[in-house]
Amino acid sequence: MSTNAVYRDPGDCPDVIAVFPLSGALLLPRGQMPLNIFEPRYLAMIDDALKGQRVIGIVQPDEEGGGGERPDLYSVGCLGRITQFAETGDGRYLITLTGVARFRIEQELASATPYRQCQVSYADFLADFEARAGESAVDRDAVVRALRDFARVNALKIDWKGVNEAPNEALVNALSMMSPFGPREKQALLEAPDLRTRAEVLVAITEMDIARDGEGEGSLQ
Repeated sequence: MSTNAVYRDPGDCPDVIAVFPLSGALLLPRGQMPLNIFEPRYLAMIDDALKGQRVIGIVQPDEEGGGGERPDLYSVGCLGRITQFAETGDGRYLITLTGVARFRIEQELASATPYRQCQVSYADFLADFEARAGESAVDRDAVVRALRDFARVNALKIDWKGVNEAPNEALVNALSMMSPFGPREKQALLEAPDLRTRAEVLVAITEMDIARDGEGEGSLQ
């Protein structure tokens, strides 16, 4: 009988994964990321993933490294499992990734595939395999206050009922993933060692954004 995959520890995750370099993208454990796949190399990547463990790695290109067709990559990304898949009829795939755990790239591998593959380790992120780990240490009031100030400055409508009902992990990670901040800020949120630190980084970045430009250009939606 087929069942949904369960990831209890690094042993449940592959050591060699296809990686999807995507600037400004942030996937976190148990978060969901919709993607519109249209480039041939990434269509091939999804095809191969669906034949195997249905996982790929989301990682940002390193903006300070080399560019071109094969930009340098940040060393930390997040493994995602394909949990929704649809064909559009015009050659695209619409997928949803659900975050599993963060990884650290140990080395990029020479590969005949059109997409990039890396050998990775999850050893630095064992807490990612435990749902809601560290929730009690989060200063929820500070997170909600920062969100309220950001919404006020940017004239945003917020689903406050949903915010109030969300557990701390879901709230902090969802706000981090949806935030309008740049690649460096997104990487800082990704690499935060624990949920409390991620919440603190999110609050600090939000407060700096509000102070820098009271009118703001981004939106949390």
